[in-house]
Amino acid sequence: MADAPHYTTITPFYLDIHKFGKLPLKRLNMKMTVAVFPGWMLLTLLACTINNVANAQTPTPPKMVPEMTEFWEPGVAVVTPGKAEQQALLSAPSDAMVLFNGKDLSQWQTLKGGAAKWEVKNGAFTVKKGTGDISTVKTFNDFQLHIEWLIPASITGKSQGRGNSGIFLQGVYELQVLDNYNNRTYANGQAGSIYKQTPPLKNAMRPPGEWNVYDVVYTAPRFKKDSTLFSPARVTVLHNGVLILNNYTIAGHTPYIGLPKYSFHGDGPIVLQDHGDPSEPISFRNIWIREL
Repeated sequence: MADAPHYTTITPFYLDIHKFGKLPLKRLNMKMTVAVFPGWMLLTLLACTINNVANAQTPTPPKMVPEMTEFWEPGVAVVTPGKAEQQALLSAPSDAMVLFNGKDLSQWQTLKGGAAKWEVKNGAFTVKKGTGDISTVKTFNDFQLHIEWLIPASITGKSQGRGNSGIFLQGVYELQVLDNYNNRTYANGQAGSIYKQTPPLKNAMRPPGEWNVYDVVYTAPRFKKDSTLFSPARVTVLHNGVLILNNYTIAGHTPYIGLPKYSFHGDGPIVLQDHGDPSEPISFRNIWIREL
């Protein structure tokens, strides 16, 4: 027959909770009647008590939803960019690689390596909705990127459902493309933002039917030999000649839901997004890149 507990009164009784795990430092000083158990019983009761205390003091964080990483205020001030001849193209420098020559998508592919299916016409190419994102065949580290994009004059929709696309730097960090000409959305998700991280300094959108221009200077993140982050990525962006991101330090990847974080990667492609919003598809032209 197992030993039965007997009872006695003790005072004071001290319990250092912090010794039993990562719990807040707390001491209890009390006079009480306790049951004195055999050793095996005492260890079992102590383990159960500590587990219950830990569970009671470690609340479960709420499930992340998109709205948790969106902010609307303060809004981004509008600035009217200088006038530009819409048919005039800035030709690529002599040391640049032309990523779109106005004729074909030979420098692009699907994310699985197949032929890009977006539509080429009149010196530009247009998102073919439902065919998926496209990616440069070549990968890059540090670079200067020039890219022009057009919201069609017939655009419909509002907020994020109006001309939505994105330019993923190294395939990871999204520079937002969106129609924000008289179209309000959350500030860190509008055109020129690093998506869900920072808004642009200014809203320099041209009206639908006119070409927008991004000039991007990007420094890739560096990683240590153990794959942990050594230095984060940085980016400077001019939108239609207006500085909208000034050597911004990118906090990590740019998810729709959740918080940014870094994962080890090497050189990466430029990826253009087939977003899937219901509005009319947008177009791109005159894309070139200089490796730095």
